Amino acid sequence: MTQVLSALATHSLALVVYPGLLTILVFGLAAESVWRRVSLGGWYLRAPTRERPSAVVATVALFAVLVAVQLAAPFNPVPSAERNLIVAATVLAFTVWAELALTVDFVPDPGLLLLVQFCWLLAVLGPAVQPESLRPQVLGNVLVPSLLPVKVASGILYLLCVPVLMRMWPLAPPADRRSRPRFDTARALCWFPYCGLFATLFFPPSADDAVGVLRFFGITLAVAAALIVAGAAMLRRGPDAVRGLYRRAVAPYAAAVLFVVVITSVLMR
Repeated sequence: MTQVLSALATHSLALVVYPGLLTILVFGLAAESVWRRVSLGGWYLRAPTRERPSAVVATVALFAVLVAVQLAAPFNPVPSAERNLIVAATVLAFTVWAELALTVDFVPDPGLLLLVQFCWLLAVLGPAVQPESLRPQVLGNVLVPSLLPVKVASGILYLLCVPVLMRMWPLAPPADRRSRPRFDTARALCWFPYCGLFATLFFPPSADDAVGVLRFFGITLAVAAALIVAGAAMLRRGPDAVRGLYRRAVAPYAAAVLFVVVITSVLMR
């Protein structure tokens, strides 16, 4: 009974505080506010409304928490043996389409979004083929020279896909969107899961100490900054150029990453 209560308390702490909901909210509010400043030219200073969160936002929050507890964050109360990459990848994939129900006017091309999501899943699962492990912290710790090309190629593909999955691409024409965009709570909830998952999969795990905490969140913040820069560049290029870039360049690059994964797997056996 004591073990059950202890496990319940540990998992509750992980889900609610760290690396769960509270961490997601703090990180997401900061990142989304910076993105709003870059993309719209203004900070989010409006007082929060008293309306209840919609069912979609509540669903996205639940999914974000489930992903966050899978991360190799220092002092994560969830034991490493209980974390699973499939859970993180599947839940984040469903999160995109849950958000679509709330923000369909911000996704001018759902077909392209689906293509990019398949590319993102390849970037997440590709490095797991040869190590044959679904534990996120194990994949981050893989530094075998023969596997580094797959890891680097997958990391680049991951960063290329996330701005689209988080709807940071140029919006539809003005007539097709809100004239005064609101603060995107659903996207704010996704900043930490996406950035933290990248830090988990493509960097060695951080130690459970103060330096490890600074290292993990430093990498996570750097990923968020890179996504904001990429999103700003996409806004400058315009919607047509961005759609053409992802169709003509990112999809073939994903095919090349798949080829590298297959060849590496064959050669390593």
